[in-house]
Amino acid sequence: MVPDGRLDPCDLSTVDGRIAVVPTMNIKDPQVHQLALELAELRHTSMTDAVRQALVETLDRDRNSGERIGQRIAEAAARWRAAGGVVVPEDELYDDDDGLPI
Repeated sequence: MVPDGRLDPCDLSTVDGRIAVVPTMNIKDPQVHQLALELAELRHTSMTDAVRQALVETLDRDRNSGERIGQRIAEAAARWRAAGGVVVPEDELYDDDDGLPI
C-alpha cells in the first residue's frame, strides 16, 4: 500500500487466476533463482508453481517424518516384546571398576 492507503500495483498478484492482494516474497539469491528456474523447466510450469510444489512436498514429507519415526519405534518395541525382550538393570550394563559398558 502507498502511504495514503491506496493499493500499490506492486502489491497485486495473481493467485489461481484471480488478481488479489497477497503477501509477496522477493528472494535475491542467484542459486535459489537458478534452482527454481530449473525445477520449473523440468516440470513445465512457472517458477512460482515450481516453488509452491517443492514447498508443499517438503512440508508433507517433514510433517510425516515424525509420525513415521514414532511408528517405527513402536513397531520395534512390539517386536522386542514379542521376542521376549528383557529389561536389564542399568547397574548391570556397566563395569563396576571402570564404568565402561560391559
